[in-house]
Amino acid sequence: MKILPSRMKANQATGGKPLYRRLWFWAGLGVGSGIVAFIYGISVIDRTLPNQTELNAVLREQTLTIKAADGTILQQQGEATREQLKLEQIPDNLKKAFIASEDRRFQQHNGVDPQGIVRAGLNNLRSQGVVEGGSTITQQLTRILFLKQEQTIWRKLKEVRLAQKMEHELTKDQILERYLNLVYLGGGAYGVADAAWVYFSKSPDQLTLAEMATIAGLAPAPSLYAPDKNPEAAMRRRNLVLQRMQEDKVITPEQRQAALQEPLNLKSSLPKRVQVESPYFTSYIQKELPKYVSAKVLASDGLVVETTLNPAWQKVAEEAVAKTLRNQGRWENFKQASMVAIDPRNGEIKAMVGGKDFSKNQFNRATQAQRQPGSTFKGFVYATAIASGKSPYDAYQDAPFVVDGYEPKNYSERFRGSMNIRDALTRSINIIAVKTLIDVGFTPTIKLAHDMGIKSELKPTYSLALGSNEVNLLELTSAYGSFATQGLHIEPHGITRILNRQGKVIWSANFKSKRALDADSAAIMTWMLRNVVEAGTGAPAQLGNRPVAGKTGTSDEARDLWFIGYIPQMVTGVWLGNDDNRPTYGSSGSAAYTWREFMKKAVEEMPVEKFPKRPKLEGRKGTIKAQSIKPKQILNRSISSNDDSERESARNSEESGSSRRRRRRRSYSQEEQQSGNSTPRRRRRDRSQESTSSNSSSESSTSRRRSRRVESDSPPPRRTRRAFSGDNSSGSSSPQPSWRDRLRPSN
Repeated sequence: MKILPSRMKANQATGGKPLYRRLWFWAGLGVGSGIVAFIYGISVIDRTLPNQTELNAVLREQTLTIKAADGTILQQQGEATREQLKLEQIPDNLKKAFIASEDRRFQQHNGVDPQGIVRAGLNNLRSQGVVEGGSTITQQLTRILFLKQEQTIWRKLKEVRLAQKMEHELTKDQILERYLNLVYLGGGAYGVADAAWVYFSKSPDQLTLAEMATIAGLAPAPSLYAPDKNPEAAMRRRNLVLQRMQEDKVITPEQRQAALQEPLNLKSSLPKRVQVESPYFTSYIQKELPKYVSAKVLASDGLVVETTLNPAWQKVAEEAVAKTLRNQGRWENFKQASMVAIDPRNGEIKAMVGGKDFSKNQFNRATQAQRQPGSTFKGFVYATAIASGKSPYDAYQDAPFVVDGYEPKNYSERFRGSMNIRDALTRSINIIAVKTLIDVGFTPTIKLAHDMGIKSELKPTYSLALGSNEVNLLELTSAYGSFATQGLHIEPHGITRILNRQGKVIWSANFKSKRALDADSAAIMTWMLRNVVEAGTGAPAQLGNRPVAGKTGTSDEARDLWFIGYIPQMVTGVWLGNDDNRPTYGSSGSAAYTWREFMKKAVEEMPVEKFPKRPKLEGRKGTIKAQSIKPKQILNRSISSNDDSERESARNSEESGSSRRRRRRRSYSQEEQQSGNSTPRRRRRDRSQESTSSNSSSESSTSRRRSRRVESDSPPPRRTRRAFSGDNSSGSSSPQPSWRDRLRPSN
């Protein structure tokens, strides 16, 4: 067989061997395969890394920071940094100390420093231990933000690749700023600001050079070099950092020598991140968060929650509540209180006090406690009546009255005869409130209350008019805010924005106002509620020349003491009582007084605004259709002769305050005999309370003793568990004050 000349030449060129038997062929194939494998490996790693947008993260995972409206931190959870500093706020020597300690070629490398790795390896071999790490600051930042701390080759590869990506996405200053704010430095401190406080009780700009070197030396092993646990190791590490700073020519030999002579002047403090401001409010915020972000984001992402809280007002609210519990609470037998302040124009919660002491009891009485609102609910009954076309001067008979077996009674168990609804609201007359409810109907009243902000279930019963259905303070306060905004209601809320780890807004408040009540009816109601404060049971809430509208309320046996009041720019609600629902000896005048204690300070820098003028009453058309209730049985009883004399006495007392002693001497046996539920004990009770309410407009709102006597729908402070509120439909009791009452402080 003949061989072709061309094939013979090829065999000669290769030495007579085929390609697959040549070394260079396999070498080339191996290199090529390695390149392909490397590229494939890089692509696999890249698929497991965060995307480009996530590289801007400024928070660790699973952290939560809640801020007040002015940016101050209220609470932090997780591995959070209390104080996020800008790079220019961090002292230059502190930055250089970390660079000298952790990454001396930080400005030269591109995320990974091969020279640093070799140098660290040689130094560790010479020292026969780990004295220097090869990871750059960028690599450490990737571990902090995105990677776990397990010691595996795969994690190291991801760290290297992620560091390179981060160097392309961020500037050196951005990387250094994030690192100095996030690095864990022991003692619960995250970031240099936290560490300065934990170890030296200073801000970073107050640190000495030696203290800066001490903090910078903590980064490799905080537990090993912690100056409060291992001062000798901390000193050695500090001196090493100072030596490197001199070698890098960032400090002089003289500066180094002076710093070496400085002892460890530790002054330890608890991390600021464990401190919680306004805990009732922040706990409320945490319960609200699931409404706006998913459970997955809450569980894994780092969030910053910006809230509506005004820290200055919050402090004033806490002081006002504490003062009332300390003074009136002691004498009037209530141990708890709550307060909420809302801007009714946008629904923002500006202050919230949920109880006496969060550390002992985390139950939030402003948002979780369901209590009977008493006479404060009459505001919705009369608002429905006004919106249905009734006039404030429409009159009803204040006389004994039984409807379908239900017999409402006034606090004093007296009757005044014909009375218009404005005066009935001012004096908190129960019987007229029930008669008004019958005229306008359950359905319109309940619907209006819900439209204005009441979320709790309201049952269609006659006692609804007197506040027998339970509500919480937040919803009741928000609902009264609808009067202040001329009938517009905005959902109350405490969160303005939620930001993710990258600082991007993932949710922002956008609550729209809804028309709950027509503007004219709201203005008329405000005019009526102003009269409650100016001449009725809410007198203790007066604010000098600033117009105030509001309503008091007291439940059966004075178990709940309320005042909900507002000015055009703010509505505030106060509740006083006991968690176990025990009766108090107080009156809702104490709640009104607490309201005033808060408001007089909160509004100091707020301009005085006037309420809208009362609209013309003639020719008004209703915007709500009344659905009159048709009772099965109504029993109207006539007012007795004694009641007639009492009515005349009440009228005279409006002109003169001297009727109090006369009323105490009167007997009401005939009235009690006409009441089916009367008892001999009830006939003997003192009934001086209501008579004093008529001359309240002439008494000073700053007098605690006098202002409490003003209230007709709740009893004066006393030492008996038989206390009663006019907000209830049963009888009342008001025994003579004991020696304790006479010694009780007046303010």
